[in-house]
Amino acid sequence: MIRFGYPAQNFTLPATTNRTLRLASLGDVEKLRALVWENMLGVESIVRWNAEKGADLFRIGHTLIPFASHPLFPYDWVEEHGDDLRELGALARALGVRLSMHPGQFINPGSPNGETARRSLEELRYVTRVFDLLGNEDAVVVLHLGGAFDDKPAAISRFVEALEPERGMLRYLALENDERIWTIEEICTASNRLGIPAVLDAFHHSINPGNLSLAEALDLALPTWEGRGVRPKVHLSSQDPTKRPGAHAHSIEKEDWAAFLDALGGRETDVMVEAKGKELALPALMASLV
Repeated sequence: MIRFGYPAQNFTLPATTNRTLRLASLGDVEKLRALVWENMLGVESIVRWNAEKGADLFRIGHTLIPFASHPLFPYDWVEEHGDDLRELGALARALGVRLSMHPGQFINPGSPNGETARRSLEELRYVTRVFDLLGNEDAVVVLHLGGAFDDKPAAISRFVEALEPERGMLRYLALENDERIWTIEEICTASNRLGIPAVLDAFHHSINPGNLSLAEALDLALPTWEGRGVRPKVHLSSQDPTKRPGAHAHSIEKEDWAAFLDALGGRETDVMVEAKGKELALPALMASLV
């Protein structure tokens, strides 16, 4: 069985979980509280919509609580929003919707720049606290490995050393391959050292495949989830033919979906559909499996 989801917002409702503001406006506490409340309401409405429509996954926007990890954040967000997060997590569990988050590309705990690494860990601690409050055991926080800095083995070692002490964080983390630097083989090297799963992004793999076919990449990535005891998770998107290589299309091309199904070979997995059309890209995929 394949389950589907999409990230951050829903065009049909419409609703979003990614409202934010400029850092210069962080001192406007009432505006900040209102944005967080709107994001929380977005999670609730999307989770309910997903359960009704058979979309079993949803990725919450990483700016759910904008700048929560910043030292200038003006109030205790756990005290203020903790009960709301607990209620959202209980709702998602009751309705069978799996939650995840994908912190931004600026997160790089393995950076050789100490300040960048420190800020990255602070952001990941915020995300970890969010998921601790949500209380969903199958939740996933997907992370890229970051820059290679002309020395991939050293970059992996820094990344692993930075995260090894963060045991609470590692309960949620999974690493994803990218389209420019890190292949799924290299990602699995790092994830195995940390004892966490690997998320195969099939579109990224098509651009940066290393030495593996898509089927071989799935063979490598899917078993990394066995130690966590939850369903594997993969990402799927298609190339927008009008934009630069790596830009996501509005929907999933039939050829890409057919190739993915062939490589998957009937195995169970959760598919995060990273199409620009969000939930609008799901019905065609779901219908193809009936």
